[in-house]
This record gives sequence, C-alpha cells and structure tokens, in this order.
Amino acid sequence: MKYFTKLDTNNIVTAVNCVHDNDAPTESDGIEFLKQLFNEPDSVWKQTFRKGSERKNFASNGYTYDADNDAFIPPKPYSSWTLNEDTCRWVAPVDMPEDASPHKRYRWNEDTTSWDLIE
Repeated sequence: MKYFTKLDTNNIVTAVNCVHDNDAPTESDGIEFLKQLFNEPDSVWKQTFRKGSERKNFASNGYTYDADNDAFIPPKPYSSWTLNEDTCRWVAPVDMPEDASPHKRYRWNEDTTSWDLIE
C-alpha cells in the first residue's frame, strides 16, 4: 500500500488515502488514479511515506507540505516552539527534563514556557 495526501490551496493536508501498489506503481500513477477515482482532475496530491522515510514526516490531516524542503510539517503545537529545519518537527525552547519516564511524565506549559511534572 502507498499513501497519498490531498492538499488544499495553502498546501495543507485535507485527506490521506491509501492506494494499492497495483494502482500506484509510481507516485504520478497514484496521483492520476486518485484524481480519476474522485473525479477531481485539478486536485493536488503528494505521496507520503510511513516512518517518514521520505518527505521527513508521515503526513496527517492538518500537516503542511513545504515544497522548498519537499517535506510534510505537523501543525505548530505552541507559539513558543521553533521548527527544526533538519527534521521538520517542532521543538520546545527548553528541553524536556532527562528524568522523563513512564513513572515521571511532563506536559508543556506555554504560559511559563517550561515542562510541568504530571502528578
């Protein structure tokens, strides 16, 4: 199976569809298959890859496709976070405490821009 994202005019992912390998031997074949299936000849589709093996991240609804970096970027979770250009993932301005584990979990606090221990 191969996965394809439908993009809106702002390159935001609005749908993710899987297509059988027989219908999508190449990315362009998969795109043409979906355009015909949905009868939307002008729709824009991009292939996304499990485990982010290509295009940095496996896309979901709400992700943005960045054509300059040929990457899918998840929605920004907090205004204080910045984008890591190498991974195309958002990073907190402060690292999570190193003692995080199943017994010690933390939640980001945007008001204090710090990690709070979940009691």
